[in-house]
Amino acid sequence: MQADRSAPVIAIDGPSGSGKSTVARALAARLGLRYLDTGAMYRAVTAAVLAAGVDLGDADAIAALAPGLTIDISTDAAPARISVGGRDVTGDIRGPAVTAAVSAVSAVPAVRAAMVARQRELIGAGGIVVEGRDIGTAVAPDADLKIFLTADPAERAARRAIETDATVGATEADLARRDRLDASRAASPMAQAPDALVLDSTDLDPEAVVERILRALGTAAPATTTGREL
Repeated sequence: MQADRSAPVIAIDGPSGSGKSTVARALAARLGLRYLDTGAMYRAVTAAVLAAGVDLGDADAIAALAPGLTIDISTDAAPARISVGGRDVTGDIRGPAVTAAVSAVSAVPAVRAAMVARQRELIGAGGIVVEGRDIGTAVAPDADLKIFLTADPAERAARRAIETDATVGATEADLARRDRLDASRAASPMAQAPDALVLDSTDLDPEAVVERILRALGTAAPATTTGREL
């Protein structure tokens, strides 16, 4: 059933390093829409799990903790500011400990259920660009436009290595690990929605990607563009 929305919802999914965050923020700014980084929400839960000393292998303990967390996240067209229980964790969630643990925590069904519910609240009546791994398939399957943004693994690793100051080789191995975990989890795995438009950003700068999405906004007809590349 189509949600009762007064403004568009644009879903941008894809693996790490494909450029989702940069593109989603720029697109939101161009269109005057809000922006939601759902990955930051899962990282915030992970930071809380680590701070509580919960064993990452104890799915029941993680499931018991997650629903009670109060997570607040900014939705302006800027890098997300996020807090858990009133404590700002914006810096913490990008650290190596959270990065190493986030796939395990986000695979717990109770975590995904709690975050998807919160994400749908934030989407509300629309007017938002939402980025993640399961937006077009689980969070907002009725989004007005769905983009699956991808890039060559080596290019993704090179981009992420610049951000993390790690070697490209180590980064590529870690991205492959996360891709495998995120795509194979039982609860809303990372996947391309059947009616998503596929955009390979390997040889494109963020501005070029945004321009292609803007053009697609005026021409995309999900019922007839299944799997079409932009």
